[in-house]
Amino acid sequence: MARVLVTGAAGFIGFHLAKRLLAQQNEVIGLDNVNDYYEVSLKEARLAQLQGQRGFRFYKMDLVDREGLPRLFKEHKPEIVVNLAAQAGVRYAQKNPYAYVDSNLVGFMNILECCRHGGVKHLVFASSSSVYGANTKMPFSVHDNVDHPISLYAATKKANELMAHTYSHLYNLPATGLRFFTVYGPWGRPDMALFLFTKAILHGRPIDVFNFGKMQRDFTYIDDIVEGVVRVMGKTPVPNPGWSGKAPDPGSSLAPYKLYNIGNNQPVELMRFIEVLEQQLGRKAEKNMLPMQPGDVPATWADVDDLVRDVGFKPSTLIEEGLERFVAWYRSYYKE
Repeated sequence: MARVLVTGAAGFIGFHLAKRLLAQQNEVIGLDNVNDYYEVSLKEARLAQLQGQRGFRFYKMDLVDREGLPRLFKEHKPEIVVNLAAQAGVRYAQKNPYAYVDSNLVGFMNILECCRHGGVKHLVFASSSSVYGANTKMPFSVHDNVDHPISLYAATKKANELMAHTYSHLYNLPATGLRFFTVYGPWGRPDMALFLFTKAILHGRPIDVFNFGKMQRDFTYIDDIVEGVVRVMGKTPVPNPGWSGKAPDPGSSLAPYKLYNIGNNQPVELMRFIEVLEQQLGRKAEKNMLPMQPGDVPATWADVDDLVRDVGFKPSTLIEEGLERFVAWYRSYYKE
């Protein structure tokens, strides 16, 4: 049992993680600003599932609140912090770049300061597969250099990794960054392709298929993501004695700092993903084939060797199984 602060608790991953931690008898302090980036009613419905559960307390707060956040840390003294709150989305950054600076940089700075002064034993924070940017060497490894982001979102996530490493080095704060790969499943995000595709197909509208369908994604089911997060939470990072500044390894450090990919380790072509979704919905999609969007990458594929070695877990849910569960939830939730 532990006292865990989960930021972004009304979000897709945060909700599922909080639910899992509560089931394991942990005390969960949930924090979220419940913004309107996507439908607030879905966030409220997620929260309704958590509120009233023993051990759960929720605070509607923004990470940029420099007075409220330290007060919350002082009052509850979390032992572990899992930072999942962020402005998400690659394409939205071109419309509202400052949202990413506020939430992902200023907000994360506040988290780091609170962890430093609050005696937090382990900070686990969400990074993203988008940090691999222009890299084309597959599968993507945490031991590869990632200095060529191609979206502002990716740049802020890379910055989070650097900021956390600095605090780990300066203040001996154990910190683990998790690079998530295209997470999907029940209670998912309405701005992501799966949600958009499902809604359009059920309503007889065409779907936008970017890069003319020649995309590959390492789709990772939500339960696998949560399992990975929970296992990593219990694995406090320690300095890597073999680390050398002459040949610096980006995935570890002389500080108590570590990075992991959490992905399914088997990329799926977008057209195959759509085909399985059509089968689950019992309807064919009308496809609007479009070029690549700025900030997108053609393929993602996670090397999860470090995750397997250190915590003994490898995501394995097939898209056939994952999409079946998503569609069942979607039909139930939206009465489709």
